[in-house]
Amino acid sequence: MAKAKKQKQIKITLVRGLAGTLPKQRRTVKALGLGRISSSVVHDANPVILGMVNVVSHLVKVEEM
Repeated sequence: MAKAKKQKQIKITLVRGLAGTLPKQRRTVKALGLGRISSSVVHDANPVILGMVNVVSHLVKVEEM
């Protein structure tokens, strides 16, 4: 049986508030699992997650793990 590749992971941290943002951006932040400023989550770096991060790139900080 073939071994699955280990995907890179990224840590996403919310660094700016959601006041004044578009509803789509608020929904994206919530879908990423972020709630308050300084909250962080770890996700696999797949195209779906990277696209979501791109939408809210001005609100979050991304670190490779």
